[in-house]
Amino acid sequence: MALLKIARMGHPVLKLPANPVEDPKSAEIAQLIEDMIETMVDAGGTGLAAPQVHMPLRVVVFTVYPERDEAEGGDGSGVPLTVLINPEIEPLSEEKALGWEGCLSIPGMMGEVPRYTHIRYKALDLNGKPFEREAHGFHARVVQHECDHLDGILYPGRIVDMSTFGFSDEMMRQRDRETDWEED
Repeated sequence: MALLKIARMGHPVLKLPANPVEDPKSAEIAQLIEDMIETMVDAGGTGLAAPQVHMPLRVVVFTVYPERDEAEGGDGSGVPLTVLINPEIEPLSEEKALGWEGCLSIPGMMGEVPRYTHIRYKALDLNGKPFEREAHGFHARVVQHECDHLDGILYPGRIVDMSTFGFSDEMMRQRDRETDWEED
């Protein structure tokens, strides 16, 4: 296993659509996925797409921790570590919700991004077997965020109100001040 270098905003690998994985059961893909998981965990991320580690392939790993799921309005069950190879997303509702997002490729920054609240995603798993799931709330947000990387899109490109984009510590302080004002 190895920690991989994370590409930062501005690197060309993050700007282009990723290539489909031809042989999802290859030893190279298995090693990439293992290294991506180790890198994601080490960096404290919720998800990681292969282009973020300089590999222009349609591969995503993610998890939704129960405490984050609950904090984001979910039922608190979370989602175990999941591998998506060649994923496809289908919105199941037109409803979108704003939510705060950060990214390992844009360290120290965050912004408020609209995302579909209910989606279906299809992909191949680590063994090359097809599967599909429905996702709501934060689970749906994470999948959409990571799959955007596969299409060369970073979350700032989805922000509607750029006044909600900034350094994480400043944005959290501002949000906390606004919450304090609302309570007075």
